[in-house]
Amino acid sequence: MMLTILAATPLVGALVLTVLPRTAQSATMVKSVAVAFSLVTLALSLVMMSGYDVAAGGYQYVEQHDWIGPLGAHYALGVNGIGLTLILLTTVLVPIVLLSAWGDRIPTSRSVNSYLAWMLALQGLAIGVFAATDVFLFYVLFEATLIPIYFLIGSYGGESRSYAAVKFLIYNLVGGLLMLAAVVGLYVVSAGAGEPSYLLSDLSGLEMGQTTERLLFLGFMAAFAIKAPLWPLHTWLPDAAGTATPATSVLMVSVIDKVGTFGMLRWCLEIFPNASEWASPVVITLAVISILYGALLAIGQDDIRRLIAYTSVSHFGFIILGIFVFTHTSTAGATLYMFNHGLSTAALFLVTGMMIARRGSASIRDFGGVQKIAPVMAGILLIAGLSSLSLPGLAPFISEFLVLAGTFTRSVPAAVLATLGIVLAALYILIMYQRTMTGPLAPGAEGVTDLTPREVGALTPAIVLIVALGFYPQPLLNVINPAVDEVVATVGVGDPPPRTPADLEGSQEGDR
Repeated sequence: MMLTILAATPLVGALVLTVLPRTAQSATMVKSVAVAFSLVTLALSLVMMSGYDVAAGGYQYVEQHDWIGPLGAHYALGVNGIGLTLILLTTVLVPIVLLSAWGDRIPTSRSVNSYLAWMLALQGLAIGVFAATDVFLFYVLFEATLIPIYFLIGSYGGESRSYAAVKFLIYNLVGGLLMLAAVVGLYVVSAGAGEPSYLLSDLSGLEMGQTTERLLFLGFMAAFAIKAPLWPLHTWLPDAAGTATPATSVLMVSVIDKVGTFGMLRWCLEIFPNASEWASPVVITLAVISILYGALLAIGQDDIRRLIAYTSVSHFGFIILGIFVFTHTSTAGATLYMFNHGLSTAALFLVTGMMIARRGSASIRDFGGVQKIAPVMAGILLIAGLSSLSLPGLAPFISEFLVLAGTFTRSVPAAVLATLGIVLAALYILIMYQRTMTGPLAPGAEGVTDLTPREVGALTPAIVLIVALGFYPQPLLNVINPAVDEVVATVGVGDPPPRTPADLEGSQEGDR
């Protein structure tokens, strides 16, 4: 029942917020209640993390009950190291987001109750998605996560919020419909094999024809590639992030978009291993394009929010590359990258959101010299930016290094091109920091004030984790590695054997 309680806690919190008074005088109480529910959820996730048996590995905290018998659908939950890591990311980020959103300006036609309730509802659904071990349950929760984000963008975003919300919804609904067709196909295949079932344990190793497997894989992969987002299916993200509130952007990019890469690991690789290997050359190519394309477009952005959105396109390229190279090193790096990217991007979105709120503009041209009047803000922006470009000693570095190290053993050209993304990352982050924080104070920027103690307190946990995991990522890797071993073994590719001096001499003699 642990996973059910964990997912239900923020959902109950969302219901409580909807019945609380919706007056200006009660706003502080509403925010406090929301933060309290998020902290309870965080505490429960830490208890679950402490009780997870790393040595045993596999799926733990398993729950399974019959749900829709004729379909073979079950209410089935369970977590391995990958799902547990992403649940922890979700429960860590939501209190940070809620505290950072304390001073967000809510449209007069809306209430803070609904704003925070949608966030808690999204947290509960995300936990359910990361814990689901039944395809049908996963699909229902996967689609349900669209509802809170749609309303958070469409009701509380800035200019063009309606356009951005509808574009987000259309892209993701199209992906969801493709996955629904594949879900129906899985029912047909499993029923033909004896008894219909959507359980991951029943579908893993299920015999199916080559063409059938590839078609079903493409249905799932299309939905996950849109969610991730992978080039060229990424275009909804800059529009959504460019108009959403910083809190919404964090939940969307740092948590919900991870459902795409998580789905590739849990469903594509475990149910369709042969099709995953068949598609890997194309996916690796698209991932490398995402890395370079996202970085190049980030360099040319003037809107800070769109710049961060394009950096995420680049970073998701690294994650997908690591997954489809099929080595233990790259897959572990990709999983760790999901966690670390969530932290760094959250810090970057939130601190720049505070800058934009003070200046009243998201344009880089409207800033300049801000570090003279807001040194704490400048310092946190620098740390968040350096983590985004994977500076050694900060959390994303080791995960990016593992992805590239694993990729080099499988595809040197892909690794070399992906490495160029690191160089481009230094450009888009350092140019943005230089233009906003250094030099003479820009006209109109005099009113930018430094961060308040509450804002510093909200951002501090993310910064501390970025630094701590940069120097000591082993606790998370200990949880991740057993699950990664199982996934890589399912695909049947694995790490290439190391080349010994004798192998090298033999190859040289053969060349002669």
